Amino acid sequence: MSWTRRPLALLAVCVLLAGAAGCGSGEERESGASPTPVGTLLEDQDPEGRPYRQVARRDAPDVGIEVQPDAAGGWDVRLAVRKFRFSRAGAADAAVAGRGLAHLYVDGRLVTRLRTSGYRLAAHLVPRGTHHVTARLYADDGTAWAVDGRPVEATADITASQPGPGAKPSASAPREARTHATNARSRIGGRGSPDRAGRAS
Repeated sequence: MSWTRRPLALLAVCVLLAGAAGCGSGEERESGASPTPVGTLLEDQDPEGRPYRQVARRDAPDVGIEVQPDAAGGWDVRLAVRKFRFSRAGAADAAVAGRGLAHLYVDGRLVTRLRTSGYRLAAHLVPRGTHHVTARLYADDGTAWAVDGRPVEATADITASQPGPGAKPSASAPREARTHATNARSRIGGRGSPDRAGRAS
């Protein structure tokens, strides 16, 4: 009789171990960890040398940008994202589908890395003239999300007319913003023209 109990005991141990492994994979899914590599790394890179991580159009994140003047002479930036969640600071250095952060550029110069949808551009970052404010989405490993070989990004064109030297900025100074999408899919942040408040529509 003892020989039949021993295999049954081993079988029970195997079932318990398999159940524990199954629980572990469920926890990984709930935490958002990706069980397999995401997308394909391309040879193309962003201007700072970070490679593009291409994903299928149906799975790709999307971003739109809206910029409008504020009362203090600066600019309020708002991002609208789809199929994308901002990672918390200290997130693992890994590419997880639909996760990461946004890099914000003014005329191609990196201003900040965003882990939230809102940011205020100080007036000194946008001197008199027309400027391009771009938000580009990145994975937490530093690769840029891409679709069809192009980075997932959106750009707003803003025009600032500042007063002369020594004068304080005024909310009534002529300023405007026009938003257009430069990512491969333009569902968010499509072409628009400013309304009277300077908001892109």
